[in-house]
Amino acid sequence: MIDNPQGVLDPRQREVAEEVVAHEGAARRHLVVYLSGSHSYGFPSPDSDLDLKAVHTESTTRLLGLSPPPPSASRLEVIRGVEIDYTSNEIGAVLAGVLGGNGNYIERLLGELVLQEEPALAALRPLIRRALSRRVHRHYRGFAFQQRTAFEAVGAPTAKQLLYILRTTLTGAHLLATGELVSDLGLLCDRHGLGEARELVEMKRAGERSPLAPDVAARWRLRLDELFLLLDRARESSVLPEEPANVPELEAWLVAHRLAAVEAAPAL
Repeated sequence: MIDNPQGVLDPRQREVAEEVVAHEGAARRHLVVYLSGSHSYGFPSPDSDLDLKAVHTESTTRLLGLSPPPPSASRLEVIRGVEIDYTSNEIGAVLAGVLGGNGNYIERLLGELVLQEEPALAALRPLIRRALSRRVHRHYRGFAFQQRTAFEAVGAPTAKQLLYILRTTLTGAHLLATGELVSDLGLLCDRHGLGEARELVEMKRAGERSPLAPDVAARWRLRLDELFLLLDRARESSVLPEEPANVPELEAWLVAHRLAAVEAAPAL
C-alpha cells in the first residue's frame, strides 16, 4: 500500500501508483517514493501524469562486487489511462547531489507528497536540512532559465510552461530566503504577493495543454525578469551558508546505512 497525502490521487491513479511502486520495489529498496510534478506544485489537471520520483538503496554486496549496478532506473508508460513517469536514483548519488545543491534530490527527500518511505528517512531529513547551502541557487536558476527559453521560443505557450517558471523561481527564492522547502505554487504566490497567478493555476487545472491568451502571455513576459531578480537577491541575503555545513555527518549516515544493509542481508 502507498499513502495518498492530501488526497491528491483519485482511486484509479492510486491503484496504478501502488502497482508500479510494488513492481519497482521488488527490484530495488526504496528509501522514499515522492509524487512530484504538477501534483506537488499545486496545479494538477485531470490528464496530469504521475511523476513518481524515488530514492533507493542499492545492495551493499552489489556495490562491492565487480559489476556495479546502474545508479538509476526509469519507466515511462501509460497504464489503464494513467501516464506514469517513474525515476529512481541511488542514495549515494542523491546525497552527493544534495551537497551540490540539486533541488530535484532535495525535494524528493524533504517534500511533503510522500507515497512511501522507510523509517530511515526520518533520521536523514534533519541532516539534509543542515546540508542546504546557497548552491541551490544555481540549480533553480538554471532550471528556470531553461523553462523560460522554451516558453519564449513558442508562438502559443501554455499555462503549464509559465507556471513551471513561476514555481521554480519561487521555490528557489523561498528556500534561499528561509531555509524552508515549499513546492506548492499556491502557497508561494500568497507569500510573495503574486496572487494574480491563481488565474494561471485555474487554466492549468483545466488541462495539461491549456493555451495562454496572447494578452496574458504578453503581460507575464514583462514580469519574468522580476522573478529572476527575486531569486538572485534571495541568494545574496540568504540564511543558508555558502557551502554545506555537515559533509562528514552526512557521509557518516551513508556509511552506517550501507553497513546496516550488509548486516540485514542473508548470509552467503
